[in-house]
Amino acid sequence: MLNVLKGHLGRLADVRLWAGALLLFVLLMAYQVRALHLDDRFYYWMQSELDRTTWESRGVQLLKFHVTVEAKPVAGVSDNLSGLTFDGDLDRLWGVINNPEQLVALDAQGNLLGKYALSGFQDVEGIAYLGDGLLLLAEERTHALLAVPVPAVDGQVIDRRDARGLTLSLDAGDNDGFEGLGYDSEGDRLFVVKEHSPMKLYEIRGLKRSLFGQFGLEVIDRQRWIDDSVMATDLSSVEYDARTGHLILLSDESKLLMELDAEGKLVGYRSLDSGSANLKDDIGQGEGLTFDDRGNLFVVSEPNLFYAFRREN
Repeated sequence: MLNVLKGHLGRLADVRLWAGALLLFVLLMAYQVRALHLDDRFYYWMQSELDRTTWESRGVQLLKFHVTVEAKPVAGVSDNLSGLTFDGDLDRLWGVINNPEQLVALDAQGNLLGKYALSGFQDVEGIAYLGDGLLLLAEERTHALLAVPVPAVDGQVIDRRDARGLTLSLDAGDNDGFEGLGYDSEGDRLFVVKEHSPMKLYEIRGLKRSLFGQFGLEVIDRQRWIDDSVMATDLSSVEYDARTGHLILLSDESKLLMELDAEGKLVGYRSLDSGSANLKDDIGQGEGLTFDDRGNLFVVSEPNLFYAFRREN
């Protein structure tokens, strides 16, 4: 009888051990699903499949974009390529390097057109074209937004002391400030993302006017948009699309593009994993994105990789 009892107790202990291990596994899987927003991705995938006609007719339609230039190393740039914007006046792309601080000009194929030292600048991460020959640079550590003229001479040094700037320390710690910029030239609205801890999205109205003497700055925290619509673990860049009035957000960690409409509602997304958008490999560390005036999409990734995407109807 004693041996039988011991056998039952042993089997009960084994059952409890396996039940505990199974519960731990389930909890870990649940945590991963939530932390990586896999449940959100599944929900929006199901929504898009069930209502494909309506979903695909909205906005930028990221699912129709496919890569045309993949992981092209930018000649003359070895590391720390970060941030991207399109200059419609000169028909070129501008990017920044955050160590050492430099401005670079690129064409639509990722070829280097020029490189310009940024003297006195610190940890430049974001860039946006403001129009009228002006570029806006974001320093992550200082939380400063600095407007500088587009360089007119090859090899020109751009000095921070000549820049017009604003410092906005919005819920940001050291090396945890502004990461990406997107500018609405018609509405004079700047959109700024903070990468994580926590993720943030700000809308800054009257930015250009305020930089040049007509001060009337309004800062709006779009945290609700983040909470309701962002299915990613970080944000590395933001772009405003003038054709639709929508925002495109880039996540490095989640390898994802997300499109928000004018009310902050998610209306589209595009994975940047291998196999998506005809990509042969993942986009490893996406840091900047922009559209040109023909609707083509460009992404830069550290250390020095360039991607171009075209929408296929």
